[in-house]
Amino acid sequence: MQKKPDLRPYSSIVLDGPDRAPSRAMLYPVGFSEADFKKSQIGIASTFSTLTPCNMHLDVLASEAALGVNTAGGKATIFNTITISDGISMGTEGMKYSLVSREVIADSIETVVGCQGFDGFVGIGGCDKNMPGCLIAMARMNRPSVFVYGGTILPGCLNGKNLDIVSVFEAVGAEAAGKITEEERHAVESCAIPGPGSCGGMYTANTMASAIEAMGMSLPNSSAQTAVSSAKKDDCRRAGAAVLEMLKRGIRPSDILTKEAFENAITVAIAFGGSTNATLHLLAIARAAGVKLTLDDFSRIGKKVPVLADLKPSGRFLMSELVEIGGILPMMKTLLNAGLLRGDCMTVSGQTLAKNLSKVKSYPKGQEIIRPLSDPIKKSSHLVILRGNLAEKGAVAKISGKEGERFSGKARVFDTEEKALQAILSKKIKKGDVIVIRYEGPHGGPGMREMLSPTSAVMGIGLGKDVALITDGRFSGGTHGFVVGHITPEAFDGGPLAIVKNGDPITIDAVGQTLSLDIPAKEIAARLAGWKQPKPRYRTGVLAKFARLAATASEGAVTDANL
Repeated sequence: MQKKPDLRPYSSIVLDGPDRAPSRAMLYPVGFSEADFKKSQIGIASTFSTLTPCNMHLDVLASEAALGVNTAGGKATIFNTITISDGISMGTEGMKYSLVSREVIADSIETVVGCQGFDGFVGIGGCDKNMPGCLIAMARMNRPSVFVYGGTILPGCLNGKNLDIVSVFEAVGAEAAGKITEEERHAVESCAIPGPGSCGGMYTANTMASAIEAMGMSLPNSSAQTAVSSAKKDDCRRAGAAVLEMLKRGIRPSDILTKEAFENAITVAIAFGGSTNATLHLLAIARAAGVKLTLDDFSRIGKKVPVLADLKPSGRFLMSELVEIGGILPMMKTLLNAGLLRGDCMTVSGQTLAKNLSKVKSYPKGQEIIRPLSDPIKKSSHLVILRGNLAEKGAVAKISGKEGERFSGKARVFDTEEKALQAILSKKIKKGDVIVIRYEGPHGGPGMREMLSPTSAVMGIGLGKDVALITDGRFSGGTHGFVVGHITPEAFDGGPLAIVKNGDPITIDAVGQTLSLDIPAKEIAARLAGWKQPKPRYRTGVLAKFARLAATASEGAVTDANL
């Protein structure tokens, strides 16, 4: 006889028995009835805040998820965790907290779920760091859980042209170059973001939502719904019910987050032309799940997976337009039928990926957003892992193919992002330059800031095809152009990036997958011998803790790797 599943494996410890009367007494005032104490306790981890459009609607979605739990016979409790806004802090010292927030979010969800004895939980995220933060917590806790994406934003519009947040960053560069007026730039900034939802291109939020669904931790098409829609509310309600079903069937994240599931996530991120941050976050989630994933896996998979989606930042279309033609599922079915996805992977729906996709219809004829496998935008991955004497342990390049596959130029070196941006906007960067931004890695920044301000400024002033940018920091999903980030070892740790001088020749070869400082090895050794590590920029607080604990970018920059 099959053993009846324990539907309250954790909450019973907290709530059952005479000695737990004080615990129950604390819950009557927040709305518990006698009957609620005997139900499965499901947490709803909401990242709601009015800090950013990405998260401003998540309180409503959290309530819908709670309704789904309660209707299905469980008892839901909503709790919040932090979020920050990359778009607001970009280009400032505050951006150093961005990647740090991923770890704080994961820690805080783990803390609440573990402390309160939740039997399972729903994680709702709508921005770049709270999404992987939720997944890291799910992997750590290994309790039935489902991730819900808050949904993509609708486009802004000016003079009949669709706009998004990257339009604003690029308008700053265009104004500096004299291509548009102050009034025209203001017109862009005032209408680019019309309401709730995550940034509208295949930037980091939409990339991670797609990858999370591909690895099986979201319900089908959760990643391709607009933020303000009945479909998204329904997604939340179904997620709440799905956690209870996972409890009944004994399905946990460890049953879903396998090596094959991460390979599916990488495949989908590549096919969509997704953000370089996918490498950083998937490595971090895999580590929490106990799955061995490395940069070499991205290279191996990237050789056989093409880029199919003509989505911004390097393409023409927005995520909301993909939603209108069917979302992510038809493309996933195409990849599955081509043998590029593993269909036998379990998902939070309780079905395999192949079963989830079995009844999915093809995209409508004539659509131009997703290309056929026979005519891809790029035959192999745009996420190219580089190594060489500047990146012995790896770097991540974003090469769409439009900017070419090889770049050689002279270094223009900056020790902070701000100094580089000032030089770009004051037109001191010239054709053929390789902009080097260093001491921005996980340890040196600390926090590994995104370089959307300088890369957008380069595009805005019209040098997108004429200069390259390399850094031990990272990039926003909105970045495009000839860019290389995540350089490891970083400058602060004594990587060769630290000894590059103005005028040094640098070569980026996406075909050979190398990043090279083209000076004699003896000269590199002599410079490194004379290099001294700078003093830490922060000695106390969360940035200092992150700098001391974080692994390298090539290891996902997680803070519990060496514990």
